[in-house]
Amino acid sequence: MMQALKAKLEQDFADELLDCDSDRDEITMHVAAEQIVAVCQRLRDQYDFEQLLDLCGVDYSEYGGSAWETKQSSEFGFSRAVDGMGHAEPVQDGLRFAVVYHLLSIKHNQRLRLKVRLEADSPVVDSVTSVWNSAEWFEREAFDLFGILFNGHNDLRRILTDYGFVGHPFRKDFPLIGNVEMRYDPDKKRVVYEPVSIEPRTLVPRVIRDDNRYHKDQN
Repeated sequence: MMQALKAKLEQDFADELLDCDSDRDEITMHVAAEQIVAVCQRLRDQYDFEQLLDLCGVDYSEYGGSAWETKQSSEFGFSRAVDGMGHAEPVQDGLRFAVVYHLLSIKHNQRLRLKVRLEADSPVVDSVTSVWNSAEWFEREAFDLFGILFNGHNDLRRILTDYGFVGHPFRKDFPLIGNVEMRYDPDKKRVVYEPVSIEPRTLVPRVIRDDNRYHKDQN
């Protein structure tokens, strides 16, 4: 069924598709940003993808880069974002961001993923709130956390961070410790914001032990 759907999508969207691949029983359609609304409308009306389950942003700026030096413990090691297929060049410029849409057809019991890549300097794409109302809060979240702009959204404002928050915390270049911290000032009788006082440090989430308790060749 999946291969039949994939073949039909490739035929019907031949002019809009940049790529269409399938992996682990999932189909991903790659389309240009300027085609997203038209493609979504056709998928809803002609293919019965009546639900938008999720919409999220992606930052590829450090994709494929090793986050810390590791010791070999598996075929590809512990390094994050390394898939073992030679994708080891981080994306600094060009198509740094992406918006991913997850669709569901209840009628046909089918799922579909759409992906749109966006420029690093101007991550802008048209809103799909006219196709699915559920996109409203999803797009606000992607704007808040990644700084992706959605043309045509009627209320594009932050949804998770504070009103005066500066920056977009899910971008890879946003510091883990943030830029400001807050505390209650008893003299001013209100919460105040100050530059962060935490010293930056490297966090190592794994400890690879070398003693004989962890050797595979022990008897």
